[in-house]
Amino acid sequence: MQRKPRITDYADGISAIDTEYVRPMMDASHLIVNGGRAAFVDTGTSHSVPLLLAALEAKALSPEDVDYVLLTHVHLDHAGGAGELMAALPRAIAVLHPRGARHMADPSRLIEGSIQVYGKALFDSLYGEIRPIPQARIRTVDDEDSLDLGGRRLSFLHTEGHARHHYCILDHGSRCIFSGDSFGLSYRDLDTDRGEFIFPSTTPVQFDATAAVETVDRLMALSPSAIYLTHYSRVEDLQRLAEDLRKDIRAYARIALEAGAHEDAGDSIEARLREYMYRRLDDHGCDTNPQWRESVVGDDIRLNAQGLRVWLAQQDV
Repeated sequence: MQRKPRITDYADGISAIDTEYVRPMMDASHLIVNGGRAAFVDTGTSHSVPLLLAALEAKALSPEDVDYVLLTHVHLDHAGGAGELMAALPRAIAVLHPRGARHMADPSRLIEGSIQVYGKALFDSLYGEIRPIPQARIRTVDDEDSLDLGGRRLSFLHTEGHARHHYCILDHGSRCIFSGDSFGLSYRDLDTDRGEFIFPSTTPVQFDATAAVETVDRLMALSPSAIYLTHYSRVEDLQRLAEDLRKDIRAYARIALEAGAHEDAGDSIEARLREYMYRRLDDHGCDTNPQWRESVVGDDIRLNAQGLRVWLAQQDV
């Protein structure tokens, strides 16, 4: 039985499709439609592909109507399904940062690294088969390059901080930005009457605190009307969220540096990061149930702590 996709429609031909990675409304693929032509921004995993194809059908679009699969970076929750999706889209071109393209043409290193982290059984459950994309169907974009989607200009901005192979997309038709992980994570589960809650993604192995703040500044200098995050979709209170991100990135770096003086630096970073995050959730009026909090942000805290440990090891302290 075909799964029915959870689709959230916005203005300007933009829709969020829940990829169903890990839990509902954690990971989104965005569909942009203009002049009868379509582009996906990020894909989720191979398990997500039937949902993306069903979303096309729900929009009365065919696979032949898709011009681009835009991959903000090659982490598998964003690009793991790209090869599988491209096989179903005969006209589409996969668009990547120059540093990420080779990993989509030959994903063996991505697969090996992920299996080392997760083990084979969990890797298969989370990601499924990672199919390569033929080199002839890959296009790389330099900083500030643009592509045309049915008469609508999409510009690409190289944005380091989360990963060195990351780009964001400025959609000139909507004046919105698609940020991948460069503008943090903002799950709808964490929305309260105080608005949206946001926090950084410092996952291994290329987090750079200075570059992450510079990226936030660069995106905000474009005065976007909204930003679409892969985790999870549209946020609008951008001035407040940007300031929260800047404060958090600096706080995360301090946590890592202060923990570095201890023998158990790894455990100390995670414990201090969890304490900091829970205080932030308290201040935002989020549910205080510890089991619920762990289900929503526990994995992110652990991954962020791992990334901070890698970052700390690279510092001259």
